[in-house]
Amino acid sequence: MYGVNGKYLDVDLSNEKTTDYEIPEKWYELFLGGRGIAARILAEELQGGEEPLGPENLLIFSVGPLQGTNLGGAGRHCVTAKSPKTNSISDSYAGGFFAHELALSGYDGIIIRGKSEIPVYLTLVDSEGEVEPADDLWGKTTYETESTLKKRYDGSKVSSIGPAGENQVTFSCIINDMGRAAGRPGFGAVMGSKNLKAVAVRGSEDKEYYDKEKFSEVRRDFAQKLTDEKGQEFGKYGTPGGVLGLNETGILPTENFRRGEFEQAEQISGEKLYEDYLVERDTCAGCPIRCKRVVKTEFLNEEVDGAGPEYETVAALGSLVLNDDLSAISLANKKCNEYGLDTISAGVTIAYAMEAHEKGYLDSPDNLDLTWGNAETIISIIDKMGKREGFGDFLAQGIESLEDKLGTNFAQQIKGQELPMHDPRGKKGFGLSYATSPRGATHVEGMHDTVFESNETAAELGFGDTYDRLALEDKAKLAKVYEDLMSFTNSAIMCRFTTFNRAGDRYNYPELREGLNAVTGRDIGPQEMLDIGERGLLLLKLLAFREGYQRKDDDLTDRLKSRLPSGGSKGEGIPQEDLETMKKEYYELRGLEEEGISKEKLNRLGLDDLAI
Repeated sequence: MYGVNGKYLDVDLSNEKTTDYEIPEKWYELFLGGRGIAARILAEELQGGEEPLGPENLLIFSVGPLQGTNLGGAGRHCVTAKSPKTNSISDSYAGGFFAHELALSGYDGIIIRGKSEIPVYLTLVDSEGEVEPADDLWGKTTYETESTLKKRYDGSKVSSIGPAGENQVTFSCIINDMGRAAGRPGFGAVMGSKNLKAVAVRGSEDKEYYDKEKFSEVRRDFAQKLTDEKGQEFGKYGTPGGVLGLNETGILPTENFRRGEFEQAEQISGEKLYEDYLVERDTCAGCPIRCKRVVKTEFLNEEVDGAGPEYETVAALGSLVLNDDLSAISLANKKCNEYGLDTISAGVTIAYAMEAHEKGYLDSPDNLDLTWGNAETIISIIDKMGKREGFGDFLAQGIESLEDKLGTNFAQQIKGQELPMHDPRGKKGFGLSYATSPRGATHVEGMHDTVFESNETAAELGFGDTYDRLALEDKAKLAKVYEDLMSFTNSAIMCRFTTFNRAGDRYNYPELREGLNAVTGRDIGPQEMLDIGERGLLLLKLLAFREGYQRKDDDLTDRLKSRLPSGGSKGEGIPQEDLETMKKEYYELRGLEEEGISKEKLNRLGLDDLAI
């Protein structure tokens, strides 16, 4: 297949040996790239039962055929490994420019196995992989590490961990391009467990196209579509532009998901961020939208001048903890990036601690004021978690563990993964995706019901009508198709905001497939697109079954089953009966059984050799 290199760099840190890992052509046909190929490698290399923070776990950085082409939305890479949060295979995505360099390195990814005896970093520069000592970098922040390595390797892009990853905080992440995070599953801790501080990549290989002239036309036309009126509006306010709409709908997570509306929502909105804090707009490789926030402010005499918060961060460190200070949120975001902490999990963990204090499960540890909305306390806790000191060390083990220790029932997590900033009680299909995802609670592939409220939804998916976000009818069918579509997107490693807008008013998959054809030579139709997506998603589900997950584990928290007390979704909840109704239909559509996948489904998707 054109557009790929056919191999990954295989690095064994235990002996500092690097080799080539050849990818069978059949795998590209089945999985395309990105998350699909990475998950297939892990299915081959891991047997199940491995410790996520043990040397036997593998960490994989991957790209696909569209990275390195400067197509708008393709400036993303995928990181895949066994997660210390879910104890099963999970994946994470980050934008920026790291993917572009990796795609031009002569490899489609990097497999990292084993554990170094000393701190090291990995370089893949001009197609040569080397393992170097990192004694001088250990203990440094991600920003300091990236700056140092960029000076050593001119033109390189760097992914690194900070003190949080070194200290194996369960929700630590990997940071590239001074603020882009491969967050959620705890992969910073996986890197830390391997004594791997950073990966620096500089590419020098030309991309091989099936039809380069045609691709140039597609790329130009695609960029024009992305900069239409709707694209310009999105670029202006970025992802935080969703705050007010979610608040009006009553599904803006507030006070640890007790409510779905925040009285001070305007103070943390994308409009407020744009008007009072924004100094510049950043972008990812090749993308004309420029949605990334660059802000300038200060809080507690600490200056913030750089990457600003995305929507998930604004909500997690804002409405969820009743904090309406965007300066404090911006500083919290900066600190999380420097330490290498997932901002969503950090916010959910702090919200849990504040509720536990309110209800008498926690005193005032380290003399912290754990009352709701205390911005100074939020900053202090982030410092303590990042360094794993005092109360921060207690929180760093994750809220699933804290729930067991404190005996509470309000930790907002599914399969060990803290909830993202979308309340599914106001979009029922999203609750189904939360419950059934093998990755735990995730917004990356979860079905946003609001997409299907628009009558502009793509006809090629088979949905021409509008659907009520609060209804149960057809939600299993909608969730399956949407999840397959997003899974395909993650194998192509494209940005969702350039392909299928969550408002349902942008659907660019025909153009995306045209671009894939020009790069790879493959003619992918709508059904094959969905099959590629389902194949990748069910592979993760299969690997979760191998780790012992069963149907009973596909569940929601008690709070999400209760009813919202106020707001635009007042009275809405997802009681167990409704969840089971959706799950039953969903399992039938997916061919899922109690502890596995039906032979018929595996055969149809070409996964029969992986049956358990």
